[in-house]
Amino acid sequence: MSKQELEVIGQEGAAVCCQGLAAAPLDDERAAELAKVFKALGDPVRLRLLSMIASREGGEVCVCEMTPAFDLSQPTISHHLKLLRQAGLVDCERRGTWVYYWALPGALDQLAGFLTPRTSGVTA
Repeated sequence: MSKQELEVIGQEGAAVCCQGLAAAPLDDERAAELAKVFKALGDPVRLRLLSMIASREGGEVCVCEMTPAFDLSQPTISHHLKLLRQAGLVDCERRGTWVYYWALPGALDQLAGFLTPRTSGVTA
């Protein structure tokens, strides 16, 4: 079966879970979920790490390649990466002594969708 023939299931609630900021007021649960993500992104080091991971050709990057970009110890970088994982923005896999990270596209797409302003009916 080719990719073009695959049926996407579970999309019934996609519009609800991914409503933008201007679409409707947030409920308590969604606000708490998003606050965790924004808290993780509220640190410049974590924001840079996510950018390094998400923009990487091939989609993944070794922690050994990210650490030299910062004036921080490897354990501190690992702590920041752990917080990005807990926020659901990245995932990782250990290969030997190194850990490789990649961005979770679904999480980034949902965040982008939330931040995209509603433009219908808006005039400049």
